[in-house]
Amino acid sequence: MAPDASVALAVRKKVQNFLNAAQTGNLDLLKKLAQQLDDGKGLSQTIADIKDANKRGALHFAAREGQIEVCKYLVEELKVDVNTKDEDGDTPLTHAARQRHTATAKYLIDCGADPSIPSELGTTALHHAAGIGDIELLKFLLNKGVNVDLQSDAGTPLVWAAGHAQQDSVKLLLEHNADPNVKNDDDVTPLISAVAAGSLPCLELLIKAGAEVNVTAGGATPLHIAADGGSPEIINCLLQAGADPNAADEDGMKPIHVAAARGNRAIVEILFPVTSPLADVTDWSIDGILRHMQHETGKNKEDEVWKETKKPKDIAPSKQDLPEVTAEAKEKAAEAKARGDDAFRRKDFMTAVDAYTQAIDFDPTDATLFSNRSLCWIRLGQAEHALVDAKECKALRPDWPKAYYREGAALRLLQKFEEAANAFYEGVTLNPENMELVAAFREAVEAGRKFHGTQQQQEEEKS
Repeated sequence: MAPDASVALAVRKKVQNFLNAAQTGNLDLLKKLAQQLDDGKGLSQTIADIKDANKRGALHFAAREGQIEVCKYLVEELKVDVNTKDEDGDTPLTHAARQRHTATAKYLIDCGADPSIPSELGTTALHHAAGIGDIELLKFLLNKGVNVDLQSDAGTPLVWAAGHAQQDSVKLLLEHNADPNVKNDDDVTPLISAVAAGSLPCLELLIKAGAEVNVTAGGATPLHIAADGGSPEIINCLLQAGADPNAADEDGMKPIHVAAARGNRAIVEILFPVTSPLADVTDWSIDGILRHMQHETGKNKEDEVWKETKKPKDIAPSKQDLPEVTAEAKEKAAEAKARGDDAFRRKDFMTAVDAYTQAIDFDPTDATLFSNRSLCWIRLGQAEHALVDAKECKALRPDWPKAYYREGAALRLLQKFEEAANAFYEGVTLNPENMELVAAFREAVEAGRKFHGTQQQQEEEKS
């Protein structure tokens, strides 16, 4: 190896160790490496310039893991910018809030962190505190005068709280005059979000605060969404609040159509007395509606299957969509991959991510590289990044079971258990003898049941 390359590799290693020290809270090692990395620009500037592939510095990593003593050293002694942004536009405060490190988040705010700075998606610390139910931080932020109706791509904090069934967050936000009828770009309101989450306590709070029940998002009303979800309590709550049982969605279906298509007799029985007779149902009775919709649903399924068999199989990106990779680039990608594999074996996952990123830069057509980097992100707890890489891996090799395993693992870490189970199941259909995928599918289904059971129990205890 050339001397210059050897020096560069040694520096890179120190950088990774420095960021790892910030993440693990090893303050002594952090200080030692900071001195070694000083390149003459001054320690503060040197440390401020050290970033990973996602433009995250030491303060991002320390805040994300709640390493408050490391944060104090970086902010108070090295004067690192407390509002520095990473590639996603997230500040250290956003990372702390998202991981429920309340004390760290409050410390950063006291040091000048601006809680109204949005990420690229418009999310702020207030959104994350509301979504995970961190009431202590939520109160702290609201008392600091943060705008209660800050918008994001997914809506205001109230939409987030309702969509995550965070009853206490919804209550607190409403007490601070959050708008119960605010809409996001997709016309989703807090009430629609609460219905979609199946949260009766949040729904009741929103209705009491004046939330409209006859709104529409994606062509459907809250009553349509509830009829699809199958909760009699939510259906009754909406009807009592004035929801229109005769409103049609964009397909011309009334809520009773939706419930009957699902075969949900209990919901059909509730909606039947308040729904005007439907011209397309000859036998206007509960059994007649159920039979009619089950028949229609069966026909639609047959049509979908027929259309699917007539489609050309799109199992891989066409060759012209992929860039040409030279033999030299493939060789360099292989060298970077080898470094990544070695770092992974040492459990130095940040170094592995960096190496796989270099390999991908040389050869973006190699699905294995995205698979390996996805696994590293999983080990680092970065589910969102893991999911992005898993999807890229699947796009490159849609016939590879491991791609579906990576996608399922990322979704499971995000607690999206139903989607995770679906991903694992797709992998099983490709390789039914893969016991790892079969076990992961079963575990995701069981984890989903336990998760929803725990949520329901918590709601019952609160009510």
